[in-house]
Amino acid sequence: MVLLGVLAAGPGHGYAIITTLKQRSDGVLALPEGSVYPALHRLEEMGLVSSDWAEARGRRRREYRLTPKGATALHSQRAEWSRLSTAIDAVLAGAPARLVAP
Repeated sequence: MVLLGVLAAGPGHGYAIITTLKQRSDGVLALPEGSVYPALHRLEEMGLVSSDWAEARGRRRREYRLTPKGATALHSQRAEWSRLSTAIDAVLAGAPARLVAP
C-alpha cells in the first residue's frame, strides 16, 4: 500500500520511491532496496504498477507508475487501513470504535 501511495503522486524510479517513502514517514519507513525492488516487481506482475526504462543523467533507470488498477487497489486499501487504524485506536483508548461498514 505504501509503495502505491508514493506512486500516486507520479512516476518514479526505485531509489526515488525509497527516498520519498523515508522522507514522508520521517525515517520510520526506511525500507531496504532488497525488499522494495521485489515488491515493485510483484506489484507489476499483479498489474498494479507498470514500468518503462528511462534515461536520466546518462543512466538508464526503470521508472514505475501506478496503473488504473493500482489506483483502484490503493483506494480500497486506504479505506481498509482507515477502518483498521480506527479500530486499533479505539482498542488502545479503551472505547468502542465508530466504524463505517465497508
